[in-house]
Amino acid sequence: MPTTPRELFQRMQECWLSHPTALIGDLLTDDAVVETPFAPPGRPTRFEGRQRFLAFADPQRAVLPVRFDACRTIAVHDTRDPDTIVVEYELTGTNTRTAKQSTAAFIAVLTARDGKVALWREYQNTLAIMHALA
Repeated sequence: MPTTPRELFQRMQECWLSHPTALIGDLLTDDAVVETPFAPPGRPTRFEGRQRFLAFADPQRAVLPVRFDACRTIAVHDTRDPDTIVVEYELTGTNTRTAKQSTAAFIAVLTARDGKVALWREYQNTLAIMHALA
């Protein structure tokens, strides 16, 4: 079981790459907060609680036409809080409908509690993601 924020992020990467619809639900605390401040218009930007997040994300990911091929960590920044890191990374995926491969950049804040993710705030390049899915 992961214990540090860095280990949790590494486990998340493994989940993303293991299956195109893999979720990180087992890595979230019951009261986890998941935020995506740059979500496309009309989509929620904050979920409070693992079940609320999964109720939204599970159906979305089940139909996501993407196979994740790589997740490259650009940098991991420690914060004053030893349970919180800021991660810069890139996800590369292949659109399974068009076979087009694309890469999108992300920045995330990850806070751990009791070996699980208590906060996941992800800043996404939504334009790049929308372009890759088109």
